[in-house]
Amino acid sequence: MLRGTRSGKRCSSPTSICNSPTSVYIPKRTKHQNHKTGRIAQVTNQALPRRDACPHRDAYDIAKGLNHKTTQKMKKNKLRSQGWFGKKGKDGIIYRSWLKKSGIPAHEFDGRPVIGICNTWSELTPCNSHFRELAEHVKRGVYEAGGFPLEFPVMSLGETQMKPTAMLFRNLASMDVEESIRANPIDGVVLLCGCDKTTPSLVMGAASVDLPSIVVSGGPMLTGHYRGKKISTSDVWRFSEASRAGEMDEHEMQIAEAGICRSDGHCAVMGTASTMACMVEALGLSLPGNAAIPAPDAARKVLAHLSGSEIVKMVKADRKLSDVLTRQAFENSIMVNAAIGGSTNFVIHLLAIAGRVGVDLTIDDFDQFSQGIPLLANLQPSGAHFMEDFYYAGGLPAVIRALLPKLHRDIITVNGKTMEENFSSAPCYDEEVIAPMDQPFNELSGVVILKGNLTENGAVLKPSAATPGLLKHTGKAVVFEDIDDYKAKINDPDLEIDEHSIMVLKNVGPRGYPGMPEVGNMGLPPKVLAKGVKDMVRISDGRMSGTGFGTVVLHVSPEAADGGTLGIVETGDEIILDVEQRRLQLNVSEEEISRRKREKENEAPLADRGYVQLYQKTVQGAHLGADLDFLRGGSGSEVTKDSH
Repeated sequence: MLRGTRSGKRCSSPTSICNSPTSVYIPKRTKHQNHKTGRIAQVTNQALPRRDACPHRDAYDIAKGLNHKTTQKMKKNKLRSQGWFGKKGKDGIIYRSWLKKSGIPAHEFDGRPVIGICNTWSELTPCNSHFRELAEHVKRGVYEAGGFPLEFPVMSLGETQMKPTAMLFRNLASMDVEESIRANPIDGVVLLCGCDKTTPSLVMGAASVDLPSIVVSGGPMLTGHYRGKKISTSDVWRFSEASRAGEMDEHEMQIAEAGICRSDGHCAVMGTASTMACMVEALGLSLPGNAAIPAPDAARKVLAHLSGSEIVKMVKADRKLSDVLTRQAFENSIMVNAAIGGSTNFVIHLLAIAGRVGVDLTIDDFDQFSQGIPLLANLQPSGAHFMEDFYYAGGLPAVIRALLPKLHRDIITVNGKTMEENFSSAPCYDEEVIAPMDQPFNELSGVVILKGNLTENGAVLKPSAATPGLLKHTGKAVVFEDIDDYKAKINDPDLEIDEHSIMVLKNVGPRGYPGMPEVGNMGLPPKVLAKGVKDMVRISDGRMSGTGFGTVVLHVSPEAADGGTLGIVETGDEIILDVEQRRLQLNVSEEEISRRKREKENEAPLADRGYVQLYQKTVQGAHLGADLDFLRGGSGSEVTKDSH
């Protein structure tokens, strides 16, 4: 008989790997080794009652902070994963046995929360190149809180690599996420997001399942450097125009190229990726401070660890996405986006997320809730600084604190606290980067929604990134029928265009391209650049990179390929842009517009097969979020049938 035992009976559990007595008395200062981690737990004078499982389980639970009372409570409130791991007979063997081959001990299947880590790591998504390491820190937090983490991959969307555009595949990736979560034994999920479309696609997919979910963003890269000057992604557009104007040769372009991306992480400006990270924090889907921590900073790993612990608490509290993603949360997010000068892509992604959770959000809400919110964040492309500076200045918590009087302060977030509880004491360390409300960096902020006969459903413009003198402008259209037409003509010295013209690009919308690429901020013609002109009014049914800037009207809806008025604009037509009046008007009679529409075939040619054909047939307009019509709403998490 072992020293300290009250019975010589050995553990009878068929799944146990030990040969310990089932009722033991562990003397004072006995050190007990955890089978799984090798860590030592010290337990003093504790008599362990007779149990079905071996006593090592109690020492393991004590070492992990998961006491017997908590375990019993979770057993009483049966978790979703027990529909797999709690089964007996053939099905139970199949669900558990193949996982055990990875060295997972039996007690991991005892009813503790199973946490899925939804990972978008890919070497083809450079912004997410550090996500394998980040996932390990999430796992530590899950284990610490008494959960059982299981990592799984989903389709990753690399903005810089994918053709014809990553946006074409956002909805497909969301389907992958939704079905991967629903089909598997998961009680809660951590969404690892970084590059632009990975955030909305993961949130959209998770929202359609509606389990407890928390977002961990990858964080921005460190600020770039070129010849003693700070640079980042927004400078790509400046370098491009300098090259086209003959001001920068290929050698200098290569030097600049080598200095832009210095570390892991997404774009170092308030582009779409940073905007999406701010969006989820403003919605309450992440822990406070998530948005701005640079990817290489140790604080990013700490946040991942804490998020792993938090998701276990969320499962125990049954705090689902639908509890957080309320109408008020969406309104808050719009106001925060205005204050940070977020990407115009924010509009199309937030609309799509709202459609998944049944929140009646419209494109007009973006204008309504942006009004009265000044630009506080002095960040490129609307300002001078970078995301690294933003973090050191206090990050998004400092912006949210300044906005609290205007926000819905009492709505719940993923950690169970209200917005006010999370952000009311957030400090600001640098008012040059994050300005106060009474002395904002710019009175112009957010996005405006334009309406008129050229865009009946609405179009988007970002005033803070535009040239003030062009916000009210009338000019003659110079029309490019599609992106190939633009590329063929733009460098032609005989092109009839000047700085007063309005450039119009058709057939780059969701159906027409297809996929709605980021080509709306068209490069200016060399003959105009040679005059020193840096901006012109540009109109399209496409999108613009969040790192881009200029007086650019985007997301025109209906798009040209869907019968929109944009499709019948001709070179020489007069167009009126009046941002203050929210007006975008084609100065052509309604009779003439009707005649042109009757005579013009606007329907985009369908792809021969596959997903792209499905996309073209079912994608909704930009003013609705460009989701596939059959994906709006959700199907819940219940799966009633087994696989064998």
